[in-house]
Amino acid sequence: MAIEVLPSIHQDQEEASKTKTMPLWNVVLLDDNDHTYEYVIEMLHRLFSHPVPDCYLMAREVDTAGRVIVLSTHRERAELERDRIHAYGADPRLERCKGSMSAIIEPAFG
Repeated sequence: MAIEVLPSIHQDQEEASKTKTMPLWNVVLLDDNDHTYEYVIEMLHRLFSHPVPDCYLMAREVDTAGRVIVLSTHRERAELERDRIHAYGADPRLERCKGSMSAIIEPAFG
């Protein structure tokens, strides 16, 4: 008969503690003049499932401030989400648009 060894409560608490203390990273969308508000709203809604009104506010912020934080998460996921923005594709509404928007990740402070 095989004996199954379950992780101790201490080990579970240790793992939960590590997850809670992982530093956060921001995914930051950068402004350009080659994407419409509609594109930004659609992309943020599809990629991040943000409610459409929030997507509009983010589109307005990136347009006026030049950047907007679209997600704060652990580094690995931040890198993945940045790459998803880069892979989203061009805005079909603008003929001059040649590709996706730009995004960066940076440590979240505070």
